[in-house]
Amino acid sequence: MAVSVKLSDEMVHQAKIISKALNRSVAGQIEYWAKIGKISEENPDLTYDFIQKIIIAREEALAGNVEPYTFEAQ
Repeated sequence: MAVSVKLSDEMVHQAKIISKALNRSVAGQIEYWAKIGKISEENPDLTYDFIQKIIIAREEALAGNVEPYTFEAQ
């Protein structure tokens, strides 16, 4: 369900710049920022880098791009 949201001109301006650099739509960039912010609030001990890697790993797993990991006995 799409909902219209009012954002500041500065937020939209920054999203336009970053979205071009990362090949995302402006809406996609703002949604990404919102996703990162939500995860950060729910998990304050996680770093941005760790959150980003979790998001990427999840998408890789959903796409079937995974390999089994074998633990070595010591």
